[in-house]
Amino acid sequence: MIKQLFTTLVAGLTLSAQLYAADLTNVDEIVKQANLAAYYQGADGRSEARMLIQDSQGREQQRQFTILRRDHEDGGDQQFLVAFSRPADVRDTVFLVEKHAGTDDDRWLYLPGLDLVKRISAGDKRTSFVGSNYFYEDVSGRNPEEDNHQLLETTAEFYVLDNSPKDPDSVEFSHYRVWIDKVSMLPMKIEYYDVNDKPYRRVEVLATEPVQGIPTVTKSRVSDLVSGASTTMEFRFIRYDLGMDSSVFTERSLRNPPRQWLKRPE
Repeated sequence: MIKQLFTTLVAGLTLSAQLYAADLTNVDEIVKQANLAAYYQGADGRSEARMLIQDSQGREQQRQFTILRRDHEDGGDQQFLVAFSRPADVRDTVFLVEKHAGTDDDRWLYLPGLDLVKRISAGDKRTSFVGSNYFYEDVSGRNPEEDNHQLLETTAEFYVLDNSPKDPDSVEFSHYRVWIDKVSMLPMKIEYYDVNDKPYRRVEVLATEPVQGIPTVTKSRVSDLVSGASTTMEFRFIRYDLGMDSSVFTERSLRNPPRQWLKRPE
């Protein structure tokens, strides 16, 4: 009897492992799950980021800021607010995003030295984010609907996808390749290719850890493969499901950031 129960248990565990290990084959489903894993953890979220910018000569700059996020719905519209605290020349700079699933995002940047709110046009979303190698679009994520997706390969660890823009004139790359972790579904590496099919830009995850049971990126890097410049970002004090409402993410918050949410949680 005990042997029979043991055999049944082993068979059940084996079946569960086989089901868990079954590879996804639908590229749209892979893209959907990766997008949710990368940008929609919890109903909202907060983290503090430390950014180290290193130019091609090895000179370094640092940035420190807090990121707030709120989702309207999984995979749909979102709101982001990024408030800078260090160094002194960028302190109180605030970046606000209204991310739209079906149309171009709305983005604003508040420059305290000029007391100016600057609207960032859709054409500028793939330009440098506060002098770093990250782009504005990297902060809130690229809309998956802007690209055509192809599953190139499934390895023991990754789904490897190739993605080409539906509107080639709107971007500087010809296509990009993504390595998606099969367990966490987090995109672990992205390489962008120019018109000569040479990689010129790389985004890679350097560290992850579970936060409230959610696989979360805690360190990443963007590298300019042509100049040798790079930007490394570390994320700390990460929290999800804090209960932020939409009033946190209004244009009023550009000049008057929501201090209660920027304060480090105990």
